[in-house]
Amino acid sequence: MMFDQTLRKFDVEAGARQLYPMMLEPPAIRWAFIRKVYSILALQLLATVAVAATVVFVHPIARFFVGTVAGFALYIVILITPLITLCPLYIYHQRHPWNFLLLGLFTVAISFAVGLTCAFTKGKVILEAAILTAVVVVSLTLYTFWAARRGHDFNFLGPFLCGSLLVLIVFALIQVFFPLGRLSVMIYGGLASIVFCGFIVYDTDELIKRYSYDQYIWAAVSLYLDVINLFFSLLTLFRAADG
Repeated sequence: MMFDQTLRKFDVEAGARQLYPMMLEPPAIRWAFIRKVYSILALQLLATVAVAATVVFVHPIARFFVGTVAGFALYIVILITPLITLCPLYIYHQRHPWNFLLLGLFTVAISFAVGLTCAFTKGKVILEAAILTAVVVVSLTLYTFWAARRGHDFNFLGPFLCGSLLVLIVFALIQVFFPLGRLSVMIYGGLASIVFCGFIVYDTDELIKRYSYDQYIWAAVSLYLDVINLFFSLLTLFRAADG
């Protein structure tokens, strides 16, 4: 009887492939966690596409934000809402249903920002940025899973990515107060794209190896921000190149 139980346990665990060497937990549990995170991420991206498309194609929405004082004030509120929401989201990311309510507010606010940016951008530029973002995200995700199974670890990227992000923030502030021209905007977009490609690899590696099972909300938020920031960076680059 004990042999039968052991055999059944082996058969269940054998159905899921090991993600990385020296894995301590059963692979099936980690795969279930990864599927949950990517399901949440997919819903976030679908919501972003839906909200952004509504803002782009329903022209009175964009005109309200640009042509009225109330719309401009609301636009500022939308821009700072994700920053304000991040703190309580980090605190309550393990408490249901507050984690999903805050995640929804966070996603909708960013989706409006994406839509308002795209509303004043050429369709060709948006399509180029969206296609390249999708290709890069899928490619880097598959590469990271492949590398993790072969024992590669990308945790060392953390300090470099944090330093690079700080440089990008200072660069953007300089651009706001002292515009350096179209070439500098293209350089910023290119550098930002490379940095957020690194973040995709880093956060995917964290998802595979280090996030605990109750951190699915925060893991989804990290990957969502990587994808959105990569899209914004490519949009900046292509828009500046398009003139």
